[in-house]
Amino acid sequence: MAGAMIIALLCLSAGAMLGVRGEDPYLFFTWNVTYGTRSPLGVPQQVILINDQFPGPNINSTSNNNIVINVFNNIDEPFLLTWSGVQQRKNSWQDGVLGTNCPILPGTNFTYHFQVKDQIGSYFYYPTTGMHRAVGGFGGLRINSRLLIPVPYADPEDDYTVVLNDWHTKTHTALQKLLDGGRSLARPDGVLINGKNAKGDGKDEPLFTMKPGKTYKYRICNAGLKNTLNFRIQGHTMKLVEMEGSHVVQNVYESLDVHVGQCFSVLVTSNQAPKDYYMVASTRFSKQVLTAKGIIRYTNGKGPASPELPEAPVGWAWSLNQFRSFRWNLTASAARPNPQGSYHYGSINITRTIKLVNSASREGGKLRYAFNGVSHVNPETPLKIAEYYGIADKVFKYDTIQDSPQADIAHAKIVSQPNVLNLTFRNFVEIIFENHEKSMQSYHLDGYSFFAVAVEPGTWTPEKRKHYNLLDAVSRTTVQVFPKSWAAILLTFDNAGMWNIRSEMWERAYLGQQLYASVLSPARSLRDEYNIPDNTLLCGLVKDLPKPKPYSI
Repeated sequence: MAGAMIIALLCLSAGAMLGVRGEDPYLFFTWNVTYGTRSPLGVPQQVILINDQFPGPNINSTSNNNIVINVFNNIDEPFLLTWSGVQQRKNSWQDGVLGTNCPILPGTNFTYHFQVKDQIGSYFYYPTTGMHRAVGGFGGLRINSRLLIPVPYADPEDDYTVVLNDWHTKTHTALQKLLDGGRSLARPDGVLINGKNAKGDGKDEPLFTMKPGKTYKYRICNAGLKNTLNFRIQGHTMKLVEMEGSHVVQNVYESLDVHVGQCFSVLVTSNQAPKDYYMVASTRFSKQVLTAKGIIRYTNGKGPASPELPEAPVGWAWSLNQFRSFRWNLTASAARPNPQGSYHYGSINITRTIKLVNSASREGGKLRYAFNGVSHVNPETPLKIAEYYGIADKVFKYDTIQDSPQADIAHAKIVSQPNVLNLTFRNFVEIIFENHEKSMQSYHLDGYSFFAVAVEPGTWTPEKRKHYNLLDAVSRTTVQVFPKSWAAILLTFDNAGMWNIRSEMWERAYLGQQLYASVLSPARSLRDEYNIPDNTLLCGLVKDLPKPKPYSI
């Protein structure tokens, strides 16, 4: 990048500039993170703003763009952002989680610099420090296809981002105090669509407008804390086209269950009578259903939205069947010209199977969540930085959990310590998430996409592999696990770095239901992993240590 000449600078919205260089284009952002007062559910409350926006600004990028975001932390607590779904190839330094990064201290700034290499799709970013995610700092992140790569549908009239949240009116510090005191989060106070909930009194401004007879793309992400949200639009069907970076077989749905951390792209055609319509998001799998609505207005509209909202489905069997209907589009090209289906993941031999069983404990008045009996604790020195500086043994132990936990692990005593798996570079691995609890789970893996080959009721055994989808399972970054059920994912660990595997239910991640996969390249070569950036924030044991010898080609 050194010596590359900026030929042109073009001002963009959301504090961004586009730099055109002799390499892939650059997008520059300056973000000011502050507290502010908003009333998303009609009650004034403290939220986290980015450039005075709630939700935060959308990042609108294209495959291979370089993204440079200078984040100024002007709240009174350490702060970090993660770019959920961005693979950060060779570059876990930019992942923005506490296992890879020291947080940005109050009154200071840090510049993220990453490339959305060989990716397309719909994602979002959010804070990973404390309970900040509960009060804002999140927003949409899209990666458009390059102009030369065909997309398997016509260009939409416009492209809209829809961020859904279950929402609490308590401050993040009050929520954190509850969790630290051994209590679980109460049910949310409401649901938001792009930070709002229409009152339905005739005075609501539309969230989106549509010209009659046109087709629009909606990117829908659940950035909430705990609840699956069902999304639907009055009088309109949705054609599913993309999911977390993969083009999918284009089925038509009346509603979609969006589990926590997941993103979908749909096409909606404005082919109904010209008036207002509600988009609706409501909680699933909870005793009391909470609902949010937002207005879509036809530009030639002549009337209010009907107060009769479309019904949501009931029960989780419906949701499981919907998951089974999702299929990878084998003939479409994603970020590269070759068709997605040219990668035959089903014919690769599995070299390692890791079964992760989630559990909860309230022993001694402390609430902790765990994988295989270990509840992750973030050490003061980030795991990745400790590893790079050669002092991992002073900070954490590898492989403190077994790949095949004992049968009663869901009821075993929970140990709190850093939870790091040592994975062999380029191995093809099967991970089983097994849920013995009565609640929904949703899991995310940083640094990769994986093939979600099965989600089934019951417990997993090797015989269940006979029922895997080894042809056209969707390559994605999150997978849900239903109560008393399991999910299986397959992936090649070919991205060197330290990568977070976490519950997307933020209470669970905050209280330990996460771990890290350490993927080291034996070559210690720049071909496999970038050196620690010069601007990396240092903390803990490495603060005053000399920098290690850099990787070379």
